[in-house]
Amino acid sequence: MNAGNAANTGNGGNANQEGAPDLPSLRGFRSLRDEVSAALRAALVSGQMRPGVVYSAPALAARFGVSATPVREAMLDLARTGLVEVVRNKGFRVTEVSEAELDDITELRRLIEVPTMSGLAGEVPPGAYAELRPLARAIVDAARAGDLIGYVEADRRFHLDLLRLAGNATLVDTVADLRERTRLFGLENLAERGVLEASAREHLALLDLLEAGDGEAVRVLMHRHLGHVRGTWAGRAE
Repeated sequence: MNAGNAANTGNGGNANQEGAPDLPSLRGFRSLRDEVSAALRAALVSGQMRPGVVYSAPALAARFGVSATPVREAMLDLARTGLVEVVRNKGFRVTEVSEAELDDITELRRLIEVPTMSGLAGEVPPGAYAELRPLARAIVDAARAGDLIGYVEADRRFHLDLLRLAGNATLVDTVADLRERTRLFGLENLAERGVLEASAREHLALLDLLEAGDGEAVRVLMHRHLGHVRGTWAGRAE
């Protein structure tokens, strides 16, 4: 996206050529608003849209090749969840998430996801693997291609679809909210170094362990996996 088209300048910063989000094409969702919303959420989590920067709806719409209306609606949805804030007559500023908040989010995810995944070992219906494995492979493919937004979106779908098998809709909604508040600024560096693909393969390993019914191994893998989220994937030492 061209710097002049990516965002308006605000007090919190401006999206220059280096900081402009590399947004994906839109596809595969129930409505245009849903497509834009999913793409923007993935851009926020992956760090392609940077904290403090003000992005204008018309500029983002031009990048997507759509009208400004669904983009503005999607950004207002994000504002209601606190992921961005409205800047009058300019656009939307991406909100900051502190290191302490990210630590708290990771701790909550571990408390919820590790025992839930471990409890699914040997309990996943055989037919579910046929749907989950293509998603796991899509995560690997996105990592190999350096498609960070595609990586985040495929990862989100994989984990939430797997958690849904536990039969607790409130748990899934809670984890979805926590994931959206996560920031993975280290993904770009991992992709450039060619090591993100190895981490992505943990999703295939997780399915193998679940299918084998090895709950303890699932617990260990999930604990390590979420450690990556807060550590190397987030751009800091674990």
